[in-house]
Amino acid sequence: MTEQGLRERKKQATRAALIEAARRLGAELGPDNVRMEDIAAAAGVSARTVSNYFASKAEIILAVGAGRAAQFAAALLARPPAEPIWAALREVSIAQFAGATDITRANVAASAAAPDLHRAVEPVVAAAIAQRTGTDPERDLYPRLVAGALIAATRVAVGFWLTSDDPAPSLADLVGAAVQQVAAGLPDPRGGDVR
Repeated sequence: MTEQGLRERKKQATRAALIEAARRLGAELGPDNVRMEDIAAAAGVSARTVSNYFASKAEIILAVGAGRAAQFAAALLARPPAEPIWAALREVSIAQFAGATDITRANVAASAAAPDLHRAVEPVVAAAIAQRTGTDPERDLYPRLVAGALIAATRVAVGFWLTSDDPAPSLADLVGAAVQQVAAGLPDPRGGDVR
């Protein structure tokens, strides 16, 4: 192993530790109550080290989102190739939130409250959708439109879950239902024509 390779692995490990510390502290304390110094202490590094990796707390939240987007894209691409795109998106979305009992509401709220997060996630998801559908996210509207609709459906389901007094529906169930309704073209719940 070269010195350069070892140094790069250490940098990646430090970056990952900072991201995880920010995620964990945001869940425990609420995102507005976490300072960069808190993240440094939780990761076992100096505040200056944090600033070498991230310019702001918002940038760390974007890094958390980028990691989740990459996991989502990988899971989508791992689905059976013959599976319709919306069925695959629904299954991956449900799986992403299946452990929501382990995810505190504060952690989910922190992610939902970051508007730049959605803009960072969308191209990654659109690229995976494009690969599955044989389209080009640079030339075709479809993969970007589907990614945007999926992210909007997820955001609405998360918001509903965060404000719901009824603990019965799980976050995974709500996200799955939202994706299914979008996939069905958002039919009028009364059964009437929406024209």
